[in-house]
Amino acid sequence: MDKRNTTAPPFPEGYRASGVLLHVTSLPSPYGIGDLGPDALSWIDRLKEAEQGWWQLLPLGPTGYGNSPYASLCSFAGNALVISPDALIEDGLLKKDDLDIPSFPAGFVDYEAVGTFKHRLIDKAWDNFKGGARADLRPAYEQFCNDQRHWLEDFALFQSLKVQFHDDHYLKWPTELVRRDRVALDSARGELAGEIERGSFAQFLVSRQAERLQSYARARGVKLIGDMPFFVSADSSDVWAHPELFLLDEQRRPRFVAGVPPDYFSAQGQLWGDPVYDWQVLGQTGYRWWIDRLAVLLKHVELVRLDHFRAFAAAWHVPAGAQTAESGKWLPGPGDDFFKAVDRALGGLPFIAEDLGIITSDVNALRDRFCLPGMRVLQFAFDGQSDNPHLPDNFVRNCVAYTGTHDNPTTRSWFEDLPEGQRDTVRKYLQQRAQVSGDAAHGLMELAWSSIAELAIAPLQDLLNLGREARMNVPGRPEGNWRWRCTEEMLSDPAFEWLRNLTKSANRSQGLTTRNAQIMEAASRS
Repeated sequence: MDKRNTTAPPFPEGYRASGVLLHVTSLPSPYGIGDLGPDALSWIDRLKEAEQGWWQLLPLGPTGYGNSPYASLCSFAGNALVISPDALIEDGLLKKDDLDIPSFPAGFVDYEAVGTFKHRLIDKAWDNFKGGARADLRPAYEQFCNDQRHWLEDFALFQSLKVQFHDDHYLKWPTELVRRDRVALDSARGELAGEIERGSFAQFLVSRQAERLQSYARARGVKLIGDMPFFVSADSSDVWAHPELFLLDEQRRPRFVAGVPPDYFSAQGQLWGDPVYDWQVLGQTGYRWWIDRLAVLLKHVELVRLDHFRAFAAAWHVPAGAQTAESGKWLPGPGDDFFKAVDRALGGLPFIAEDLGIITSDVNALRDRFCLPGMRVLQFAFDGQSDNPHLPDNFVRNCVAYTGTHDNPTTRSWFEDLPEGQRDTVRKYLQQRAQVSGDAAHGLMELAWSSIAELAIAPLQDLLNLGREARMNVPGRPEGNWRWRCTEEMLSDPAFEWLRNLTKSANRSQGLTTRNAQIMEAASRS
């Protein structure tokens, strides 16, 4: 049987573009956290001025322990903390007098303080909406609740129960609720009806503001890259509502948990603690749950980075209770069958494969059979091996080149921490292929932008040549991550003019101008 796949790659032949990686929460705003409002729109304007075609985001789901966007309370929901107060005022759901903004720290997110502030505003907006404010939005709200009921009803109830039980893990709830006894669920829905409606309204607001953001970006020639975590949190509405989709024991506890073996991020591997999937059951449903979560995300972005892509080929299963990830083993993922089902359902595969970590030939083969661009990270390129796939000399066109990712140190601190011999290797490579001297961050950006990769991305921290204080996440560290924020002053940095010039010289201008527009138009007609 011919197993070749005819799916086209997301970037047409000859396409060249670039963009910046920045989490929404890292944007400046007067409200303690970046949001989907005016500062996000201004950021898109800044990208357009710098002739960037893409903005890459991190996941925007409601976060749980550690505030990690990769440990969401629901795979489908949005994070209420990124709701913009300014947009609520513009929509007539709040007044300026309602804000009463507390003093927030500069440069990082205080999640507890922000949560208290934002939820107070959402409560007020909900009260106003119930009281008749913006009655013209009622049909859109009801339509949203109906269209998204396949996940929204469970999540809104789950979230309300979490509050009722003081944020305890759902396995600590009364047994009849853990096991979703019909009578118990009906009783909880009646008792918590107001809270459930309020939670659904918050999700409506996130979706409405995300749609507005995407429309604004599209009108300016900027496209959005979303991020889909592979695993879900053990304490999530996903696991609670669909235990049959995961490898759980009779008490609904994970039999195995997810992680990765020792790699360049952690000597003992990473133990994430998330439950792993029962792919046999998922396959019997045609992967409906996975397809639904992808479809929800693709309503708000043009392209999705598939986090931990290698798990579609095989995932590291660690026995529950293990203290490190070292005792795990590889077990098969869904492979070709999954992507064929997704392709049929969505009419394409608009994905970037996060093919980092311990990558074996079967992972590369799966990626290539479906023409998915992989990731090439320049911080991983300088190990002295001439065949290192992260060296620009070894790039293929169908890839996305990065200086670093949200899991890496900033390039400046990475370079400062290298052994002197390795720093010399980097310097020599840059001297041969880049114009920048004395600045590793901009040097690596030049390498990415000048490469044959069809898309080049750099974190904002690297564009601004920031140090270790600006690192977003340290893998394996449970607390203190995901807090960094930029300031208004940073977004006026002359580095943006340098980025514009670099992008023009590398023929990557905005991804949708002139030659690239012709390429994309021809691809859409074919």
